[in-house]
Amino acid sequence: MIQSIFFDLDGTLRHNLPTGGEVFADYAVQLGLPIHHEDRLRAFRWEHYYWADSLDLKADKKIYPEENRDFWLQYSRRQLVALGASKMQAEELAPKVHGHMEESYKPKSIVPEDVMRLLPALQSAGFKMGVISNREKPFQAEIAALGLSPYFDFSMAGGEVNAWKPEPEIFIRACQRADVDPQEAVYVGDNYFADVVGARRAGLRPVLYDPRGIFPEAECPVLASFDQLPSVLKQM
Repeated sequence: MIQSIFFDLDGTLRHNLPTGGEVFADYAVQLGLPIHHEDRLRAFRWEHYYWADSLDLKADKKIYPEENRDFWLQYSRRQLVALGASKMQAEELAPKVHGHMEESYKPKSIVPEDVMRLLPALQSAGFKMGVISNREKPFQAEIAALGLSPYFDFSMAGGEVNAWKPEPEIFIRACQRADVDPQEAVYVGDNYFADVVGARRAGLRPVLYDPRGIFPEAECPVLASFDQLPSVLKQM
């Protein structure tokens, strides 16, 4: 029986509008890079891979430990290649796109309406709930500012426990915090590489939030809307 439901934060409970990937791609188009729908989906998929504690991310952090301008220039090169640019094009366009993002990208941080419909219902049903993120630092203050604190028993950042999704350890620590066995817990997140793979490794039941259809091959329950989660839980 499911006792706990854990959620990812960024891209799941909390969204940037517009997304950085969308603004990045739109500006690359303005600079002359031809980008099609399939290119955008490939780049979105790459973003998920990169931030899932990937080997590429680890390599970049070793070279640019402070995540300074050089880190984000390298990230821009990688993202441009994911969008279909040649390495030469990426080298030329990266400073321009990075500069645009640094100066102009001011997203609005929002919690989707379907999340705010879902959480009170799950709380009333008696589930223990937590938020697990690959962030470096604790984020309780942000959870409070978003109006989500009343629904969650705890939050956990990777930096707090020195473990990062998709490593099993961070999920296991969350289960210990909630005093449940992994098979009694569901994890909901938008990043297949970090959330689904990591939850499954730790013995939790994964649910993928994927309204854009980035991961059509996902072999787990998939949500296009959080309104679907109660029905998914009944079938588990």
